[in-house]
Amino acid sequence: MCYEVASGIVDVMSTATTARTQSPAPARPRTRLDWRLRFGALSLIWGFSFLLIKVGTQGYAPFQVTLGRLVFGTAVLAAAMAAKRERLPRGARLWGHMAVAAFFLNALPFSLFAYSELTIPSTLAGICNATSPLWGMALSLVALSEDRPTRVRVAGLGLGFLGVLTVLGAWQGFHGLDATGTAMALLASLSYPVGWIYVRRTLAGSGNSHLSMTGAQLLLATLQLAFVTPVFAGFPTHVALVPLLAVAALGALGTGLAVLIQYGLVAEVGPTTAQMVTYFIPVIATGAGVAILGESLRWTTPVGAVIVLAGAALTQVRRAPRMRRKDA
Repeated sequence: MCYEVASGIVDVMSTATTARTQSPAPARPRTRLDWRLRFGALSLIWGFSFLLIKVGTQGYAPFQVTLGRLVFGTAVLAAAMAAKRERLPRGARLWGHMAVAAFFLNALPFSLFAYSELTIPSTLAGICNATSPLWGMALSLVALSEDRPTRVRVAGLGLGFLGVLTVLGAWQGFHGLDATGTAMALLASLSYPVGWIYVRRTLAGSGNSHLSMTGAQLLLATLQLAFVTPVFAGFPTHVALVPLLAVAALGALGTGLAVLIQYGLVAEVGPTTAQMVTYFIPVIATGAGVAILGESLRWTTPVGAVIVLAGAALTQVRRAPRMRRKDA
């Protein structure tokens, strides 16, 4: 998933939990890896996710890839919850909201990316994913009254979408690109901030830990795909080993372990630093697609990607709080 959106979800879901745990806690021995190593690992895991999706779809239908991804990801979070003796959240209303969040943050974008990579390179899918901050800012200006625009952020929004047009080669009439696959990848990127805004509006201050909330969310997304997949894709007629391993890695690492790493980074270094992983993902996705899958790379792709990332960075710039003047 994406990245600065995940950071926002961590912040929203843990609001009430933080308030309950402000009393001093006994010091724990520091046994974690340095956060920079975990940051690099997270960048690699999410950067290679688009390559793994491409390999998975070479042996299985897109819905089957997504279902397998969710099954393995949910298993990792279930193991983490068992180790920490966490319980699933309670309340029918809460589970209803989480079902909607699971659709927009997991089931829908995962499926759209899998379908998009049937016809577009994994490099392009990775770059389309980097537009999530742009969509997020555009939507937050409409849906979140407290999120006021600034000139810098509006300029970043315009610059980012100019980068998208550069990646797609708009002045050449989008020659050589599959319009449907590209639209699916962009729609998947749009789905993340839609889900984040929904979470922010409905699940803030739920009082449950981010681990239990995300575990429940992935479980619900798995159930959604378990219902859809047999209807639209059926069951695999044979076992393709390499694609199966790709799907397992995509779920266990890219969906399960990566979420745990992201939560740890947000808690340790804050969401601003943790979300910088966003800017490494398309670089790694592009390098992996070209070097390992042999995908072609037009000059518009890296140039447009740089413009997209520059625009996305500007949309994250917040207005500095004004200092009140004190009379002497």
